[in-house]
Amino acid sequence: MQKSLICLLFLALNGLLAAQGTFTMTEAINKRVAFAPANLRQMEWIPGTEEFTHTAGKNLVRVHAQILKNDTIDLLSSLNPALEKAGYKTLNGIPSFKWLNRNELWFQTATEAFVWSTTNGLLLKNNLPADAESVDYHDKTYQAAYTRGQALYVNTEGKATKIAESEKDGIVYGKSVHRDEFGIRKGTFWSNSGRMLAFYRMDESMVTQYPIYVLDSMPAVARQIRYPYAGAKSHHVTVGVFNIEKSTTVYLQTGQPAEQYLTNIAWSPDDKYILVAVVNREQNHLWLQQFDARTGALVKTILEETNEKWVEPEQPAQFVPGSNTQFVWQSERDGFNHMYLGDLESKTLRALSSGKFPVTNFYGFSTDGKRCTYQAADESGLNRYIWMANLKDGKTVKLTENTGVHNAVVSPDGNYFVDIFSELNTPRVISVRKTAGGTVTGTLLTAVSPVKEYKMGTTQIVALASPDGTPLNGRLILPAGYDPAKKYPALIYVYNGPHVQMVTNSWLGGGEMWMHRLANEGYAVLSVDGRGSAHRGRDFEQAIHRRLGDKEMEDQLAGVDYLKSLGFIDPARIGVYGWSYGGFMTTSLMTRPEAKGVFKCGVAGGPVLDWRMYEIMYTERYMDTPQENPEGYQKNTLYNYLDNLNGRLLMIHGTSDNVVLWQHSMKYVQQCVKKGKQLDYFIYPEHEHNVTGPDRAHLFEMIEGFLKLRL
Repeated sequence: MQKSLICLLFLALNGLLAAQGTFTMTEAINKRVAFAPANLRQMEWIPGTEEFTHTAGKNLVRVHAQILKNDTIDLLSSLNPALEKAGYKTLNGIPSFKWLNRNELWFQTATEAFVWSTTNGLLLKNNLPADAESVDYHDKTYQAAYTRGQALYVNTEGKATKIAESEKDGIVYGKSVHRDEFGIRKGTFWSNSGRMLAFYRMDESMVTQYPIYVLDSMPAVARQIRYPYAGAKSHHVTVGVFNIEKSTTVYLQTGQPAEQYLTNIAWSPDDKYILVAVVNREQNHLWLQQFDARTGALVKTILEETNEKWVEPEQPAQFVPGSNTQFVWQSERDGFNHMYLGDLESKTLRALSSGKFPVTNFYGFSTDGKRCTYQAADESGLNRYIWMANLKDGKTVKLTENTGVHNAVVSPDGNYFVDIFSELNTPRVISVRKTAGGTVTGTLLTAVSPVKEYKMGTTQIVALASPDGTPLNGRLILPAGYDPAKKYPALIYVYNGPHVQMVTNSWLGGGEMWMHRLANEGYAVLSVDGRGSAHRGRDFEQAIHRRLGDKEMEDQLAGVDYLKSLGFIDPARIGVYGWSYGGFMTTSLMTRPEAKGVFKCGVAGGPVLDWRMYEIMYTERYMDTPQENPEGYQKNTLYNYLDNLNGRLLMIHGTSDNVVLWQHSMKYVQQCVKKGKQLDYFIYPEHEHNVTGPDRAHLFEMIEGFLKLRL
């Protein structure tokens, strides 16, 4: 009787799965938005009110936070006729915008900045050349800084002023520097009033040139880029300050050595001072320095941080509203990223957050400057919660309790926030909360599963451990209706490098739809965040210092042991796939002796194969220089392990990759030929470090086909 019941249940389950739809790999890649949970987009609070807006199609919906009363604003029906009448292109959808007050908002197009007013209509605030790049608007005056060709400009109401122009090849103004490390994403920084502009000047004329081949020409030509290899010459950066009213420029006196990193630029609210986090090339010493914006002179060093492995500032000082001296500084000085209240008039710092978990997002201050709101992980690293800190007494309040991932959009006065929540089995819930007690005023959206009509496997967050007992997080996706009596092939998807966390207690554990496509095809897919990955504290992240690949391999092999312990994974059919740092890890796991015979096949995309060929800023932080750490560099140079390649390895690279140079994998192919080793190899012409756009579906179809053939 019991066997009959089990059979009936099994048949019913199979019948249910048969009734559900499937999706192809192309659909998994191209329909990522369709497979995403419903959302409220472009949420913006309206200053001076208890209201915020979000988009609904081509309309705005205005919501009152306390009572959740809402109304619809048909913005485009008013905006487009005004744009057309003024001779500008009309908009197909709601542009990115910011409310100034209940009746005014400002937005920008590719070349213009406008204010839209319910009383005054459309007001043009700035107009830029069509070829303007690196555009940076001041959010009060609408002045714009931008680059054009080799020059840096400021533009006020259509009037352009050239600030600086490259004196020779290798001099760059107004663009991001230090290879986008240290949280740097741009090259210009407006003062609070808009009367001054700080900007980067980068001299990379001494840096090695590297050719990127342009194929759409006959004959093919090379576009030269500057690429600073680990241990080689680095570029020199200075910070200029342009006075808009006087049309004068001074440079901050940041001193020597020239090969240092000038990071995390911040202005004091009174326009008097600029704060720069100066990091030495060794990246083990940081000085937060205060400079006089009028003269460029160093005023003083506000604080110093040192660490025997590395320091890595990624967030500029955030000044407290209403104060020209108080600021919040983020640091890992106690082992986890936390917030500290500092003052230009004192070298003391007072902790605003604490605990064995990191602050993962700083949302800002209430307008009165008394409180700040932030997001922090828990000790496991899996969950995210919203917190508020009182700047006066340092008391903190946890505003959300449900385990999962909470993100916030906080009102300017700090009294409300929109809580965007998900967890493993909850696609998305959006509610409005008061910061006083975190009480919910109402729920705006409860998303249904966007994949409920499709056959989907089960997703689990699993706990495992490093060989030294360090707890690790993993995400396991199993085929729909899997039978534990059968044996399944498995794929480990790996990154395991700094700054990345793949597994969280969010919808489907943070897994992507291509993983579920493979699960639908009968694979188990496991990802493990090993030592070195993000949001688990400084010691966890620094375990990889000077020996990239060693601890990470141990932790990925612990994932293999976990798979084998389940009893339904075929140990002879385990593959591995990763890109960039994950490509380095894939090649390591396929060839280094510690993993001999473990993996039947691997896919390595854009892989770092010799850290001596990778960029200075990233590599030297984790490895020191090749001159200081020759044994470490030699051990993780993967050309050394080609003799161990027995399984099938597919290597993929974009020919225009300016992050992990194409030379890495071309040299690997060359060595495979010399040693008589067979390698599957594919290039994506003129793609950079990631394969994006329509070609991405081609990439994953190829990966799926390779895995089916080899596993």
